[in-house]
Amino acid sequence: MATILLVEDNEMNRDMLTRRLQRTGHQVLIATNGQEGLDTARQARPDVVLMDMSLPVLDGWEASRRMKSDPDLGVIPIIALTAHAMAEDRQKAIDAGCDDYQTKPIDFPMLMEKIERFLKPAA
Repeated sequence: MATILLVEDNEMNRDMLTRRLQRTGHQVLIATNGQEGLDTARQARPDVVLMDMSLPVLDGWEASRRMKSDPDLGVIPIIALTAHAMAEDRQKAIDAGCDDYQTKPIDFPMLMEKIERFLKPAA
């Protein structure tokens, strides 16, 4: 069982993803803004972060940059979650430090493949 930090401000998205991730056997930590996500990552050291990019307080772009620049957090894989589906949006997420990118609405089987790919080296 892996620990996944879900940084998502939309309650419906958060609830749906949390339930589905828990059903696959993962522990889910929740943050509702980028600063809370950064703080939770520092405290809990999750195995993977699912980072919405459009967040209050500190957006996902900046939260991802800060995580990746932190020597203790930089190794944690971040998967960007965003409604922005253009090729340049994917590159923007990668440039911000995200390790992968998933568009909304979430294709859950595809997201799980990405999560599992990052968990394999830790297993």
